[in-house]
Amino acid sequence: MDKTNPLKSEVIHLNKTNTGRLMRSAAFGVLSAGIISTSFALHSPEAALAETSAPHSKNLIVMIGDGMGPAEITAARYYAKAHLGQDHLTLDSYYVGKATTNSEQSPYSTESGAVTDSAAAGTAFSTGHKTYNNAISVSNEDVAKPFASVIEAAMKQGKATGLVTTDSITGATPAVWASHVRLRSNQNAIASQYLDSGVDVFFGGGRQNFVTKAENGKRTDKSIIADFEAKGYKTAFDKKSLAAIPADSGKALGLFAPVEIPYVLDRDADTPSLEEMATKAIDILSKNKNGFVMMIEGGRIDHAGHANDLPANVQETLDFDKAVKAVMDFAKKDGNTSVVVTADHETGGLSLGINNVYELNVDLWDKEKHSYEYLEKSLEAAQTADDVKKIVAENTGFTDLSAEELAFILKGDGSSYKRAGAYNAVVSKRLAVGWTGHGHTAVDVGVWAYGPIASLVKGDIDNTDIAKNGANVIGADLQAATSELQAKYIYPMFKETRDKSVLFPAKALADDLGITLKNDAAAKLVTLSKDKVTLTVNLASGEVAVNGKADGMKGEVDNGKLYLPLDAFNTLTGAHMKWDALSERIVLN
Repeated sequence: MDKTNPLKSEVIHLNKTNTGRLMRSAAFGVLSAGIISTSFALHSPEAALAETSAPHSKNLIVMIGDGMGPAEITAARYYAKAHLGQDHLTLDSYYVGKATTNSEQSPYSTESGAVTDSAAAGTAFSTGHKTYNNAISVSNEDVAKPFASVIEAAMKQGKATGLVTTDSITGATPAVWASHVRLRSNQNAIASQYLDSGVDVFFGGGRQNFVTKAENGKRTDKSIIADFEAKGYKTAFDKKSLAAIPADSGKALGLFAPVEIPYVLDRDADTPSLEEMATKAIDILSKNKNGFVMMIEGGRIDHAGHANDLPANVQETLDFDKAVKAVMDFAKKDGNTSVVVTADHETGGLSLGINNVYELNVDLWDKEKHSYEYLEKSLEAAQTADDVKKIVAENTGFTDLSAEELAFILKGDGSSYKRAGAYNAVVSKRLAVGWTGHGHTAVDVGVWAYGPIASLVKGDIDNTDIAKNGANVIGADLQAATSELQAKYIYPMFKETRDKSVLFPAKALADDLGITLKNDAAAKLVTLSKDKVTLTVNLASGEVAVNGKADGMKGEVDNGKLYLPLDAFNTLTGAHMKWDALSERIVLN
């Protein structure tokens, strides 16, 4: 949790006792009569997978509201009722239960996994496996193995596949469906893996990971957009070119922002909505006679939650709900499509109500013209309290800021959001909402569904059940697809030396490759052997001998752990493994 000004701390502290009740109310109070029958009995994965009599679906659409916890759903509904004349969200009619979100202990930090990140949660609902925070569809081991996603398994059936998001297309939630890396930050590798993934449609932000630094991107090798085009992908970079992509194009790459697509509050006329991207993707993918599988993410709900910007959060949730309507309309008309909607986690610890006052100022929730992101530069450039007062008044109409609040905004909230974070705290107080911080929380998230999959994900489920039952309902073989991937790649921990050589942990990789390792502590020697080859490593010098003869290879001891070059393992196994430096993985074949 970040350290904040007492003004913000007071708002958060006084609402901790009410948050649970609000969230429980939001999670369980949204059932509409005469829709999908819902059972709240415990529903194990085994029981779900045993329901083999469930009807089969040709198509599967998974929708993720990133950071969309129960309170976020409730807030969007309050707004829709007060300002849009809508009593319910589209989502409400399809509520079937809730899902747990925890991940696993991290090898890179002290995180226990009680609070997940998007990478670990995404790996769970795309592959059916738990892993550590930051992992993109790889296992939680020193020598990690890739897990296949439902999309990767569906491609083995000849189905079309697609990924759509308002986040960067190389962000964690889309990445887990079509790439594999140890750390989610390796987004250039994710973009490159997309090129060979076989996925047909990519729509979102993230152009910077497809182009070089000379083109205002982040790649140091080359721009890869032309490589996509050479493989038959139609490209689009704004709303007009998106609309111009023919439905029978087969493949499409749409990159509509350098990083994330702007918030709804900040978008211009050239930027497509999530609904527009999703509808175009469905038009393209539904032409495949074998069916399709796609993931659609409302990625910026999470970002607004991190920043504690309620008006932006609400608009992103409503934008997601519009996409849900478009998807459900297609599914009903198609008659052969399963849809499941959930979230990876909640973000921000949103509470609806503060300071023991039993009220919400929903009438003020539509006053903000732009998000904090739009205001960041002007807030950071402000020199005086009057400058801040003018910015806030022009963006929200609030003219009653106290001297203490103006000073707080000028100082910043002590987090990475600086003055924008303080601005959001001041606005949140007037809206009568609170936040526990700028991070994720561990609350359960909602599950909504339509079609044959609905009966398989009702009640209390784990997030891994989304993948298991998604594969089940379309008849895809996740294990076979995973075995195929694991025969190609492994993802070991590694270290780089001062001369940029890459070394691997000797024991972990030896165990994985079936190599015998013996440590003679007294002689300061480590011996590795397989078949008729023996490597001896002098721990003092790092020098390596092969069958008793010096070979020129050199290892290194770091914190008591021996690291060796890949050549050592190739020598022992007789294989020709290669190091893929971009994706930070060993290519086995």
